[in-house]
Amino acid sequence: MVELLSVRSGVALLLWGLLVVYGLSALWWLVETTVLARGWRAGDEEAWGLDEVQVRVLTVDAEAVVQGTVDAIPDGVADVRVVAERGVDVDGATVHVVPDAFDCRATNKGRAVEWARRHVDCDREYVLYLDEDTVVTEFTGLPDADVVQFTEKPIYTGSRLAYLCEVFRVGYQFEQFGFHRLRYPLYAWGGGFAVRHDVESELGWDRRTLTEDTNFLWYAASVRDVDYRLLDKRFRNQAPPSIRAMLRQRRRWMSGTVADDHLLPLRYRPLYATRVVAWAFSPFVPVLVAASLLALDAPSLAFGAFGAFDAPSSATAYGLLSTALLGMLFVYMLLGVRAYRKSPLLWPLFLTLTPVAVVAHSAGSLWGILRPVEEFEVTEKVPPETVEAVNPGLATGDLSDHDGTERLVRESADGVHPTAFED
Repeated sequence: MVELLSVRSGVALLLWGLLVVYGLSALWWLVETTVLARGWRAGDEEAWGLDEVQVRVLTVDAEAVVQGTVDAIPDGVADVRVVAERGVDVDGATVHVVPDAFDCRATNKGRAVEWARRHVDCDREYVLYLDEDTVVTEFTGLPDADVVQFTEKPIYTGSRLAYLCEVFRVGYQFEQFGFHRLRYPLYAWGGGFAVRHDVESELGWDRRTLTEDTNFLWYAASVRDVDYRLLDKRFRNQAPPSIRAMLRQRRRWMSGTVADDHLLPLRYRPLYATRVVAWAFSPFVPVLVAASLLALDAPSLAFGAFGAFDAPSSATAYGLLSTALLGMLFVYMLLGVRAYRKSPLLWPLFLTLTPVAVVAHSAGSLWGILRPVEEFEVTEKVPPETVEAVNPGLATGDLSDHDGTERLVRESADGVHPTAFED
C-alpha cells in the first residue's frame, strides 16, 4: 500500500509540476502581449531616411534568390551590398566575397558578418541586414534607435505543413511587442535587423554562435544600454520548402539560443526558459488534459495522493487549467491568421489544424534540446519563380517588379484559394 501511494504521489507531482511550468510559460506570454506591449509604437517615428541605410544581404551562393531580394529593395536605398561565401552575379548591388583565408572566432554566417564589419566601407547611419530570401515591404525609413527589429511573415514555398507551422509561429511571436520593455529582448530575427553603424563597429560579431542575431542583441545589452525598437512591417521571407528543412532549421535555432543563454543575467533565464518550454513542449499539453479526464473518472488513481486536497476538486481544477492551456495554442494560431490577414472563411481551417502545427513546429526544437547541433546549416531556399508559381496571389514577375515600400501580395477578391494557404 505504501509503495502504491508513493507511485500515486509521484504521478500527481509530475502532472502538477508540468502544469505549473507550462502555465507560467503561458502566463508570461500573456503579460508580454498585454501589459508589456503597451506603448510599443512610442518612438517609432521615422527619423532616418532610406539614404541613411546601407543594406547587406547575406548568402552562401544563392544567386537567383538574392537577386529577388535585391530587386525588392526600395530605390531610395542607394547603398546595397551582397556579402557571399562564393562569387555571385547580382544586378543592383555591390558583391563582396568573404576570403577563405579570413579567420576569426565567429563561424559561418557570423564569420561573414564580422568580415563585412571590418572590410565593407559604410558611411551611413545604419546597416540593415537581410537574409538571402528577405523581401522588404513597407520600408520607408528607420526610427532613431540603436537596434531596429522588423517583423516577419513567411511566404508559402510548396510545403503546406511547413507554411502552417510558420503561421502558428508568427502568432506566438506577438510577444515581440513587449520586448521594448526588456533590457534583454528574448530573441532577434536577422532577416530584418538594422543596427546603428557606430554600435556595430563598437561591439562586432566575433563570437562563436549558431544564432548570431540573438547573440549580438544579448551581448550588446550585457555591455551597454541598447535602445531597441520593433517595426511591424512584416518583411516576407520563405517558409521552409520541406518538413525536413523546417526540422533542421528549428533544431539550429534552439541549439544556438540554448548555447548562448549564458549571456543572460540570472533574472532573465526563467523568462527565457518559458519560451523554450512553450516551443518544445507544447505537444504535451493535450496529455495534461487527458490526465485530467482520467482523474475525473477515477480521482483516487492520479490525484488521491494529495491528502490536503479533496481529490475530485483537485481533478476538476487540473482539468480547467490544462484545458485553458490547450486553448492558448489556438490563440497563437488565431493571432497568426490575423497577422497574415486571412479571410475569416479560412479561420476554421487553420484552427482545426492547430494540433498538427503544434506537433510539427515543436519537433525540431525538441530535437535541438535532446541533441543540439554544433554546426550551422543553411535552410534551403527556392528562386522567385517558384514562389510566384505556387502562390495564387502572385503573378509572374511580381517579385522582381515589387517596390519595397508597399505590401507584397495582392489578395484575391474572396481571400480563398483551394490549392494553397497563402493569402
